[in-house]
Amino acid sequence: MNIRCARPEDLMNMQHCNLLCLPENYQMKYYFYHGLSWPQLSYVAEDEKGKIVGYVLAKMEDEPDEAVHGHITSLAVRRSHRRLGLAQKLMEQASRAMVECFKAQYVSLHVRKSNRAALNLYTVTLKFSISEIEPKYYADGEDAYAMKRNLTGLDLEEAVASVQSAISVCSARESSLSSNTDLLAEDNHAK
Repeated sequence: MNIRCARPEDLMNMQHCNLLCLPENYQMKYYFYHGLSWPQLSYVAEDEKGKIVGYVLAKMEDEPDEAVHGHITSLAVRRSHRRLGLAQKLMEQASRAMVECFKAQYVSLHVRKSNRAALNLYTVTLKFSISEIEPKYYADGEDAYAMKRNLTGLDLEEAVASVQSAISVCSARESSLSSNTDLLAEDNHAK
């Protein structure tokens, strides 16, 4: 599996994935609007043959009286490729891009109240919180949870992960050097 930034030529396949996976569908011009306005925020997951099996469509909000924040417009993963962590990885990539490119402080999204799998992903795995309920948000009249995730600690999380990774590498090198030194000492004793 490969996760990469979406390109203009991916937009039709992203729409097709949406049509297969979700009850909310968008016209092609909406995908183009996102792709042209915020090309660095949308990502695709592709299988080993290069076929798009998931995507996240994201944008920045420009509400002057609020903190800088992004919005997840749509997230979909084909049924055949679910439970592989793709949705989480797509969401993390989009969130990081929001922080790195636009200094976003949080990201928002809407989810159907009945979508238990998505609610679990958002609340448990990605640490979103419900900010309000929007009655009859969807075309079929279902309510939506409006959700937010604080992104201000995202840079800190990456720095901590980087330091921990460096410590692990150093520890592994020390262990390797220690083993090599012990082997040299044993080799010298044997002579």
